[in-house]
Amino acid sequence: MLNFLPGPLLFLLSSGLLIINTTLWAGLISLGGLLKLLLPWQAARTQLTRVLNRFMWAWATGNGGILKLIANIEWDVKGLEHLDNNAWYLIISNHLSGFDIAAQTYVLRNHIPMLKFFLKRELLYVPFLGLGCWALDMPFMNRTSAEKLKNNPKLKGKDMETTRKSCERFRLLPTTIMNYVEGSRFNEEKRLRQQSPYRYLLRPKAGGSAFALSAMGEQFTHVLDITIVYPDAPKDILSSVMHGKVKQVVMRIKPRPVPVVDDQRYGQDASYRVEFQRWLNQIWAEKDDEIHQLLLEYQAKTTSYPALINSQS
Repeated sequence: MLNFLPGPLLFLLSSGLLIINTTLWAGLISLGGLLKLLLPWQAARTQLTRVLNRFMWAWATGNGGILKLIANIEWDVKGLEHLDNNAWYLIISNHLSGFDIAAQTYVLRNHIPMLKFFLKRELLYVPFLGLGCWALDMPFMNRTSAEKLKNNPKLKGKDMETTRKSCERFRLLPTTIMNYVEGSRFNEEKRLRQQSPYRYLLRPKAGGSAFALSAMGEQFTHVLDITIVYPDAPKDILSSVMHGKVKQVVMRIKPRPVPVVDDQRYGQDASYRVEFQRWLNQIWAEKDDEIHQLLLEYQAKTTSYPALINSQS
């Protein structure tokens, strides 16, 4: 609607609206967290969590409204038809930008439960942020360092036990756990530094997915393999979106069977870990080919972004 305005003006407008939208719903979620702390009954806490999840849904919807206001984005999304709001999912996705979370929560908000993220336990003590994430039942993880485990072997398995307890509440409400398995946003410098075998992806890290699957794998209905691409965006995707420059967002969603991961074997058996990593590497190889094909298809329609096609293997 307003994408005819100059880019700097659109940036100021979108920044202001996003701050207002986030502050409003984050504030309400934090207030709900205070109330949740006072509730002694689990059933009441569960019902309140449903309300707070709707607040997150409203935040995602508000972000979509802002995008419609400042940009004329074509959402090319495939794979929504078989999703279920009453199911449990683990999402594995490539990661390109800080905009990914807003884009994915907006697209998926009416099709699956609102996204949860495994967070470092230290974030629990960050004012407002920690309370809001706790109120939304985000699982907080302890990750004991190898040095601490060496000095105190009794700590082995404590991380998994803590995660399992954190995930117990997910039995009461359908839940989606999001995992960006590359561990960092993609850029060409990181790809070269890693000597990644993929053209458009960093190497996937198996630990986080294995941790989630071993902690609550029996609860998941499917693993959702999501590929996200911005075929006409420059390197700084988030800034380009806020300047109204991004015209295409492509998302492909594939349900996959849930692999069984035994946390004892994963922690002790190197060959078992290699086998799980091989499963993830195969998905990433397919994803890399899919991204290349998507970019070729869009390049065939326009000559404005051939630089995105990476010929390196």
